[in-house]
Amino acid sequence: MFKFFQRKYSYRLFYVWLMVCTANANSASEQSPLEEYRAITRSIEAMKTNNQHLQKLLETQATEKKSLIQQAKDIEVTQREALPMSLKMLENLDKFIAMDVPFLPEERATRLSQLKDMMLKADVTDAEKFRRLLEAYQIETAYGNTLEAYKGVLSLNSVDVAVDFLRLGRVALFYQRLDGSEAGLWNKETKRWEILPSNYARAIGKGLRVAHKETAPDMLVLPVFAPEVKK
Repeated sequence: MFKFFQRKYSYRLFYVWLMVCTANANSASEQSPLEEYRAITRSIEAMKTNNQHLQKLLETQATEKKSLIQQAKDIEVTQREALPMSLKMLENLDKFIAMDVPFLPEERATRLSQLKDMMLKADVTDAEKFRRLLEAYQIETAYGNTLEAYKGVLSLNSVDVAVDFLRLGRVALFYQRLDGSEAGLWNKETKRWEILPSNYARAIGKGLRVAHKETAPDMLVLPVFAPEVKK
């Protein structure tokens, strides 16, 4: 009797276990297509996102390629035009200095000579030649905004005399003998030196001291040649 009930009870447990397994199998079978659909959907969305990103990359690369090609063409044109332009700039600089106020003649002539020699050197790139020319132009431009004093030799009445020069930008260029006995001004119209009245000697001397930073800047009363107005 006991064995019978034990066997019957075992059958019931087996039956319940089988029903549970069957139910789980059916549930898994029902969820599988849904999960598969969701997985496929996620994959498709990821592929769409990647494709959109790749498309943008391709468009950006195409734009950059066009830009690089254009830059290469521009560089080629610039390289062809660099040397003729540099030669023209050097010619204009030479003419400008020849017509300008004659300050620092040796220094400026040396710079021009070095530039001319450089233009004939094959081991100097066109870019470096252009850079050196721009540098020379910048130096010349800066002269127009500075006060400068320096010593030099000036030919007065066919006699070389040691003098102090005072340059006020490009507005005026003065000289004064070292003993202060004579002072003069460069006349831009006549391209000659003109002796100034003795009452300007003190102002020129003060200007020299200001330029040498020996005294504080102050008002200077000095003559300048105003450009003529054409009628």
